[in-house]
Amino acid sequence: MIKLTHLAGEPFVLNAELIRYIEASPDTFITLVNGDRIVVREGTDVVVDRVIEYHQRKNLLPPGIPRPNSGET
Repeated sequence: MIKLTHLAGEPFVLNAELIRYIEASPDTFITLVNGDRIVVREGTDVVVDRVIEYHQRKNLLPPGIPRPNSGET
């Protein structure tokens, strides 16, 4: 689970296993495996970092794995 913030400012927790993809246009949209879309305040880099940390906590990724370079700044 990762902590995020709705665009309106309400915090919530999302099961990172349900994320299909993340896009910025310019707001950050998270599309879930069931097709639902969520808009969050956090940028794509922050969401990706939190997903990686989540998987590392579950021991699905080794610690210290570099974050993929998405080409975004």
